[in-house]
Amino acid sequence: MIRNLVIGLSVFVFLPLSFAQEPAAVTGKTAEPKADPMVERTRREVRMLDDIYKGGIVTITDNFVTDKKEIPAGTAFKLLFESAEKKGWHRVRLLDATGSPYDDENVAEDEFEEDAIKQLVAGKSWVEKIETRDGVRHLRVATPIPVVFEKCIMCHDHYADVPAGQAIGALTYVLPIDGALVSKLAPKADPAPNADSSK
Repeated sequence: MIRNLVIGLSVFVFLPLSFAQEPAAVTGKTAEPKADPMVERTRREVRMLDDIYKGGIVTITDNFVTDKKEIPAGTAFKLLFESAEKKGWHRVRLLDATGSPYDDENVAEDEFEEDAIKQLVAGKSWVEKIETRDGVRHLRVATPIPVVFEKCIMCHDHYADVPAGQAIGALTYVLPIDGALVSKLAPKADPAPNADSSK
């Protein structure tokens, strides 16, 4: 009798739970796809880098750039971005969104960057795409750069009439999700070992 009671309670407790796991079948709605933890981790890494790089540029400009003759923080950070890419960490580019770039290198180089600039100027705060390069998934992200303070206008006088909060530029990121970075300056990944190499 106790055994039958335990079985009866088990059915009573677990049956409702199994029904609760299938609301999509009952309501006709589609279940949300599970988040890919590797993609989420890479997004978090981009958010961290974006905070560090933008915070660094603002801090250096605010405290150390006092004259047009001094190297702009953005220029210094481009050297840092290049170093990170050469070591295979990630690729970062500084882009113009005004149509009057400070440097000819600061223009969109592909369709993703062109489209991202349009979306950021229109008010989006994050544009992303996942693409595969040499069999490795990469997360591409673009985030806006607004005019932060008056010193920006010292080197970019055409920013003077830009409305507050409007994107005048962007940082674009390429980070590998599940392998080595594939980019122009990144070291080439070692080829897979040949099974017959010992012969």
